[in-house]
Amino acid sequence: MLRIVLTAALLCGTSAVYAQDLTAAQRDACMGDYQKFCKSVTPGGGRIIACLAKESDKLTPACKKVLAEAERK
Repeated sequence: MLRIVLTAALLCGTSAVYAQDLTAAQRDACMGDYQKFCKSVTPGGGRIIACLAKESDKLTPACKKVLAEAERK
């Protein structure tokens, strides 16, 4: 269920770059960080991506890489 919520949140984000280009592997790379830092964030409107970005100094290297790659596109 949590994976569905995160996927939906990523797909509904305000940044189309994040929503359209993330693969399942990329979403999985951030799942642990989402659960740790952003679990209480209401999905939609790019709030989860914003939360992850706000916690960027605490994210795993894999999730940081995913977010950095998405920003470059």
